[in-house]
Amino acid sequence: MSLELVYVVINALVVPAWLLLVLGPKWRTTQLVVHSGIYPLVFGAFYTICLIASMFFGQSAEGVGMATIAGVSALFSHPNGVLIGWSHYLVFDLFVGAWIGRDAQRRGLPHMAVAPCLIASFLFGPVGLLAYILVRLVKGEGISLFEAPAEGAR
Repeated sequence: MSLELVYVVINALVVPAWLLLVLGPKWRTTQLVVHSGIYPLVFGAFYTICLIASMFFGQSAEGVGMATIAGVSALFSHPNGVLIGWSHYLVFDLFVGAWIGRDAQRRGLPHMAVAPCLIASFLFGPVGLLAYILVRLVKGEGISLFEAPAEGAR
């Protein structure tokens, strides 16, 4: 399988999760698929495989490192490095989107106000989180990221 095809596949794999968050935030399927940890596990495993290939099997450009901007640029100059970085973005953006969905439900925020934030998170990552925090501010919910413990939890 070509790295280009892998890129297309990992992009396609996150779309159902985002659709569930936007179209069916309270559906059981959304709870089972998006909030279960399946995506972080699968994408985390993929990320780890690509990272190991980069570190130990020569699937990286010369001069890769995290200590300088040149080293990070070298990482992203190789297709495997792009897959490493992109899968990192995909899983963390989805993780934030899932948190936004759960937080909004806990706070009773209207989904019509939250859905654009989810779409922005899917497309532009931190912009969606910023938009959600602004929605919370407008609705009088503040910006604290502390969560109340679930009922029955210690």
